[in-house]
Parts: sequence; C-alpha cells; structure tokens
Amino acid sequence: MLKKNEVDNPKKKKEKRVIDHAKVAENKKRAKANKAKLKKKLREDKACPKEETTKKSGKMKKNREPLSWKKLVIILAACVAGAAVIGTGSGFAIHHYVIQKNIENAVVEAMVHTDAVELAEYSKTQHRKDHVKQNAGKDTTQALVDAARYMIDGIKNRPPEVEVTAENAENFATIESCLINTETGKIDVTMKSDALAISDDGYYYLFEEKSYENGITGEEYIIEDQKDVDLTFSVNLNYNSAASRLFSKFVVAVKKDGKFMAISKPRYITNPEAIAKYNPSFGNTTSKKGLLVDPEKLSGLELDDLGVKHAAYNIPLSRILGNTTNAYYPTVYYTYNGRNYAFNGQVVAEYDYIFSTLTNKGITTTAIILNDMNPGYMELIHPKARSGGRAPYYAFNATDEAGTEYIAAIGSFLASRYSGSGHGKVMNWVIANEINARSEWNYIEYMDAQSYTAEYAKAFRIFYNAILSINGNARVYISLDQQWGKSLYSSNGYGSKEILDCFNSYITEYGNIDWGVAQHPYNYPLTSVKAWSTSGKAGSYVQESENTPVLTIKNIHVLTDYLQKEEYLTDDGEVRPVILSEMGYTSTAGQDLQSAAFVYAYKIVEANQHIDSMLFSRQTDAASEVAQGLALGINTQGGGRKSIYTAFKYVDTAESAKYTDFALGIIGISSWSEVIRHY
Repeated sequence: MLKKNEVDNPKKKKEKRVIDHAKVAENKKRAKANKAKLKKKLREDKACPKEETTKKSGKMKKNREPLSWKKLVIILAACVAGAAVIGTGSGFAIHHYVIQKNIENAVVEAMVHTDAVELAEYSKTQHRKDHVKQNAGKDTTQALVDAARYMIDGIKNRPPEVEVTAENAENFATIESCLINTETGKIDVTMKSDALAISDDGYYYLFEEKSYENGITGEEYIIEDQKDVDLTFSVNLNYNSAASRLFSKFVVAVKKDGKFMAISKPRYITNPEAIAKYNPSFGNTTSKKGLLVDPEKLSGLELDDLGVKHAAYNIPLSRILGNTTNAYYPTVYYTYNGRNYAFNGQVVAEYDYIFSTLTNKGITTTAIILNDMNPGYMELIHPKARSGGRAPYYAFNATDEAGTEYIAAIGSFLASRYSGSGHGKVMNWVIANEINARSEWNYIEYMDAQSYTAEYAKAFRIFYNAILSINGNARVYISLDQQWGKSLYSSNGYGSKEILDCFNSYITEYGNIDWGVAQHPYNYPLTSVKAWSTSGKAGSYVQESENTPVLTIKNIHVLTDYLQKEEYLTDDGEVRPVILSEMGYTSTAGQDLQSAAFVYAYKIVEANQHIDSMLFSRQTDAASEVAQGLALGINTQGGGRKSIYTAFKYVDTAESAKYTDFALGIIGISSWSEVIRHY
C-alpha cells in the first residue's frame, strides 16, 4: 500500500533498489560460518560435566567450589568485550539489507540476524534469551559495565581470609540471633564475622547440640552455605517431636584438616513465645498486694474481703508425678516430644481447683516449681545432688537426655494446663527456691559459684522455653533470698548478688531471654520485725550500696537500681520484672508491730515502679514456723484475725490513711515521704 504522500505526489518516483548479488553471497557465507561456530560451541557446552551431588550425613551437598577472583576477572572482561561488540552495532546492524520484494534476500537477512542474536546470547552466558532477542543492544553495554565495576569493587573489598586456630576459633564468628521465624515457622540462625575462615573448602556448616552436650560430636551437620561474613541459616524447628530443636543450641563450624571445628559459641532459641498456643492477658496490675494463700480458705470469701490481687502457691514435683491410686481421679497422660508421661490425676485436680479459683477471683497467680526427692524419678535430680544432703529440695538435672526431656515435659504440661484452658491461669513461674542457699534449699555438692549457676541456668532455660512456647505472655523467675553480698548462714552458700551476676552472664552468653527476679527480702535475722531499724545487726548489714551484705525491704532499691544497669536490661532495653514472691514479719513481738512492718513494706513497694507485686507470707500461721518464733500469718492457727488483717485490707485503697497511718508513730516518722525518698 502506498503512503499518503506518494498518492498526493504522483510525480515522485520510487528509487529502484539494485541487488548486490556479491554482497548477498558474502552474507550467506558469513551466516553459514556463524552457525557452524554456534553449533561447535553448543557441542562443547554439552560436553562439560554437570554438578555432582553427594549425600553426606543425610544431607545433599553440591561438590562445587567458589570461583577464584582471577576467574571472576576473566569472566568480567569477556562480558565487557561482548558488550562492546553489541554496543557498536557494526557487527549486527543488518536490517538495511532486508528487501521487501526479494524473498531470497529476506530469508538470508533473517538467518544472519538470528545467528547474530544467538551469538550475543551465548556471550552473556545464554541468560534471558527472549529479552535479548527483543532488546538486543538496548542498554546492555552499560548494564554489563556496571556489573563489572560492582564485582571488581567487591573483589577489592573482599573480606580478609584468616587462619582458624585453637586460640581464635571460639570467637571467630558470632551467632547474633537464633529466632523462630513467625512466617516460616523455621529457626533463623544469623551469624556474622569480620573475616573468612581458611579451611578445607568454601563452606560454613551449622551444627545442632543438645542442651546437655558440650561441643560438636560426629559429622552430622544440619545445613551448609558458602562462606560469607553475614549468613542466615534456616532450619526446621520440628516442634513437639522426637527431633524437636526447641531446646537445642546451634553452632557454626568449618571443616579443618578433614574434621569439623566450631568457630562460634553456641546459641539457643531466644523467642519460644513465637509459637505459643496461648497468649492470655497478664492480669491485674493496679495493685501490688499479694499473699501466700491457705488452700483451706479458698472456698470462703476472705481473699475477696482482703482484696488480694496476687497469690503464690508451691508445686513440689514429687506430688504430681506418677499414676493415680484413686480411681475417681484417673491418671493424666501427656505426650511430649514423642514420649508419654503420667501425672497424678488426684493431685492435678487439686491444683486445678486452686488455680481456677484464684483465676476466677481475678488474682494473678505465681507458681513455684520445687524439685523434691521422689525415688521413682531420680532422673530429675542432678547427679551431684543424689549423694545426700538434708535439704527439702534438690538441683534439677539438665546434664543428660533423661533429665532434660523430663524437665521440658513438666514445663510444657504445667503451662498447657494452666494457661487459661479451663483449669485456671498461672502467669508467673518461679524455678526452684532461694538457689543461692545451696545446702538449705537447692542441694548439690559444693562447687564454685560460676559452675553452680551454670547447672541451674541450663535447667532454667529448658523450663523457660517449654513454658513460653505454650503461654507467650508468661514470666519465668530466678529465686533469691536476702543474703545479697555474702552468705550469712548458709553452709558453703553464695551471695545472691554473686549468683545473679553469674546467671545473667551465662544466659546472655548463650542467648538473652526475658527472665525475672523473685526476691525474698526478709529481715536479718528472720525473727526481727523492725524493717526500718538501723540499730543492731541491721545497722551494719543493711546498707544503701550495691555491696550491702543484706537486702531487706528497707534497701530493696539496691536490687532495682542494680537491674537498671545496661548489662542487665532485656534486649528491648527494659528493666527485668521483679516480684517479692515471699516475705513476711512475725507477730511474736506484737501484732501492731507486725502490722506496722507490713504497711512500711507496702508503701515502699507501691512507690517502686520496678516491683510488680509483694506476696506476704502467709495467710495463716504455720505450726512449723511458729515453733521457730516465726508467726508470719495474718491469721492465727486457730483462724483468729490479727491486727495486720485490717491494714492488709485497706493499704491499697482510698481509705488507706485511715487504717495505716497508725504505723507512722511506731516507725518514728511523720510522713510516708520519708520512707519513699528513694523513689
């Protein structure tokens, strides 16, 4: 069809195209030669061997080696050269030879064009064929030049290669995080290093260690990746199966002289709450008033009358383990990580009643898990604690598979049952009792403080991961007593400050978690009542510095100040939660004195923003304690109410002054501001 201007100007004649037969013949010859070159190149490419894969340690591994920098430079040079040819257009600008009315020439030109494009494709390693055909020559030169420049810059800035030795291996690389990915459900292990380790090959390997293992055993790594200074390994969690990695630690290794060698410290998962089935609200935080409850009074209205908002209750493990002998309460079976466990149905029903009653009353509950001796479950007792001792409770066993698996199952079972699933809700879990008092409350053979704390911390982390993986909002606490600066009465015990330091260091080293402190700031001695006193032993032992020998309610700010240090903060920069899970004052020297001591303590706790609750011990006097001069209850053994009952009831209400200001005269002050000056 003629164009418009050709119709309008009929006088204008078309130029007659003269066919250059010699040129056509030359083009045919060139096309044939190019096609032959291409076929030869393709034959050579097919002859190249494919990547081999070998199965090692149950994993598929590619036998490939990273390109050397010299090879990379050669490849880049070739790419740039190819780009230059494409960019000139002299070798491939053949469209002007196409002649509409000459079919033979059109076919020849199409052949030449196709061969040229195919050669261009091969020069760019045969990538994106369709794109090259449609856009041959468009911006290709600049793109390849840019790529070459970036790669050369990368080579220049390549991290140094450093020999791995026994001296630098442990800290050659750092696992910066070990987190459950909420989107994939996998564990993302992210490592970083300043250099590349010189080893047998070009790979870093991720190993799994069980919590009770010390170092890499065998050659069964989980996954491998090419060496880099920043890497993230993603591996399966295998939750609640025999292959579960919830309690494992992970370490990066290289192959050195034919053997695997760790180049990082191990690290545990630090966000088990990411897979939690339950995330109940924490509960009432408007009041800090709590009580160690008397189970015999749960059915009454006393807790309601007192306005109790926090409660504590003990769980000695010997009571809940094993089959039920009472047919009316069938054994509760629980399967965890592929194993079956039996719990005493009658005792479990007792706890169901206690915790559900407290929950229904709007009380935030704290449960203390205690490892008392049960001959049928010795795997729970640390091997170095089985030798004897007269303590009521023993160190947990996290040294082997049997103990670790049982601790994990108990933590998971208790959290599952008491996370608002119909049996009540427990939000605070305290692991063991006053662990700095080794021989009295957490028996194990004597060892240095660092080793002792490490044994406790291993078990603590298992409980933590087990509980938080069920109840994402639960809190888990370490238990310490008032012997802060040194052990005053424990037989080869430790100061709670020393244990706290060791615990924080150990937990941080292997992956920081949001643990809390359950402190017992009793007076020293226990039979003293005047918590405000500066005379006698209190004057020399209760000091305002962080090195104070004793920590009582009078100087409790020492603890909360200490926890505000940077090295003690959570990863989110928060001060760790603190509860005073056990404290009290005897009425032996007089009920009004006991009542005044309680008010004094509550005023201090109320003013300290870093203390969540104060659980007074106890609701009813205990006969064994009264025999020691410790009538700590707000009720007598016979059920009579002491004067502290009224002060306890009104201390956190709008009527507080009316019922508590009597204590000012007993203490010897004119205003509560004198007591809370630290806050």
